[in-house]
Amino acid sequence: MTLDTLRICLDRRPFEPFKIILSSGTIYEVRHPENAILMRGGLLVAYGGSNGELPDRFAHLSYLHIAAVETIPPE
Repeated sequence: MTLDTLRICLDRRPFEPFKIILSSGTIYEVRHPENAILMRGGLLVAYGGSNGELPDRFAHLSYLHIAAVETIPPE
């Protein structure tokens, strides 16, 4: 996965939620652009929380292990 692809997903307006699928099969959802930070060494994703609460966990994902990015259909 390239940094440019993730940047396009985060900068899209209006923002479209997306999920990140790792090579291990683990999936992280990015529901708001503020929940992901592009860094030199990988992607930082804040997740967890419920019912619109602030996230309570984060994961540092290596770009090498991001296998796919897919949009999440509206609920």
